[in-house]
Order: sequence, then structure tokens, then C-alpha cells
Amino acid sequence: MAHDLFVSYSQPDREAAFALVQRLEARGISVWIAPRDVSPAADWAAEIIDAISSARLMILVFSGSSNDSGQVRREVERAVHKQLPILPFRIEDVLPSKSLEYFLSTQHWMDAFPAPLEPHIDRLCDYLDTTLGGYAAHDLPTEHPTSPSPAPADNTHHSGDVDAAHLRLLETELARRIGPVAGHLVRRAAQGGGDLDVLARRLAPEIDGEQERRIFLEACWRIGKGK
Repeated sequence: MAHDLFVSYSQPDREAAFALVQRLEARGISVWIAPRDVSPAADWAAEIIDAISSARLMILVFSGSSNDSGQVRREVERAVHKQLPILPFRIEDVLPSKSLEYFLSTQHWMDAFPAPLEPHIDRLCDYLDTTLGGYAAHDLPTEHPTSPSPAPADNTHHSGDVDAAHLRLLETELARRIGPVAGHLVRRAAQGGGDLDVLARRLAPEIDGEQERRIFLEACWRIGKGK
């Protein structure tokens, strides 16, 4: 389901993040935030990826805690890869670590200090009212336009006949380049059917950089030759 905002935060900032969400939703802005919006017994990584893909904007509640959070970094990485705009809402006067600075250096920042937090949240809401343009999330496409398109149907492959062992090797190659979200992406790609080459080409756009994509495809070709 599409929504206006994905809110990324670290656990120590939960109170500030949910105060922000409450005020945003009171303004009629639709928000996705974990763990509230993660379905029971769902694949957590899958839910995060799908929520990022269907958002219009990511709000990053930025602090010293989020600076050190591996989960926040992975969410920011996926947003940048999907070309999803990110608005860091800085609740502490800290600078991003090198790992986050790489992704956030070109983003517009909004400071939310000194205390109290509420006037800064109101200012953010006013900004978002203008930025989002009053368009409801349900009017948007459910996939971000930069998401890889499904591979064309191949009438010679009807069963998605890549065995579990080769899927694990494919996941390993992809994980070397994009991290632990690879498992979900491989499972989702396999649902569309096709042989190993079709799956590899379906997954390659998830990798940043033409050279890395080429290396990945060559590795997948070698996996196929080893059948």
C-alpha cells in the first residue's frame, strides 16, 4: 500500500519519532513506521523494502543514536538506491558519520533543536504540506518508478526452474554487493519465474555501479555453467 512518508529512526529516538508521526497523521499525511506497520509474522526485511519502495519521501529522525545504527544505514542505502528523497530531521546537534555522510551529503536538512521539539515538528509539517502538494498517497503508483521492471515473459521457462542450491548461490553473490536484503530480493525475483540468467538480469539493477553489475552477472553465469 502506498503512503506519503517512510520514517526511519533508531530505537532510543522512538518517543520523538512517534510524536512526529502522530502530528503528521493529524495533518492527513500517511506515514509508515516500524514496528507499528509491520504485519504480524511478516518478513521484516521484506516489509521494510516494500515500504521504502512505495513511499514518496523518507524522514530520517537523525541523532547520535541513528548515526551509529546499522539498521538506519541500511534503510538510507535502500532509499538512495531507489532515488527516494530523504529529509534528515536532526534532533541533536551532531554530524553524520562517514558511512551516512556519503548518502546524506546532498540532502536538505532540517534542524529540530533547541528544545522543545513540538515547534520544530509543526515547522516540518508545514514544509511537508507544501512539498507533498496535497496529493494523497493512494493516488501514487505502488512501485517507485526506479524499481527494476519485471523481466519479459520467456515462453521457454514456465516453472521458474532454479533449484534451491543455485538460489542460495545467487543470493550470496547479491549479498556481497547490497547486504542482507539480498535474500528478500532473490525470493521476490524467483516468484516471477525464469532460469538463472533471467533472475540474474532481473536482480542486477539493484546493484549500484555498472562494473559491479557486470561482475555480478559474470559470477551468476559461472554458477549456471557449474550446474
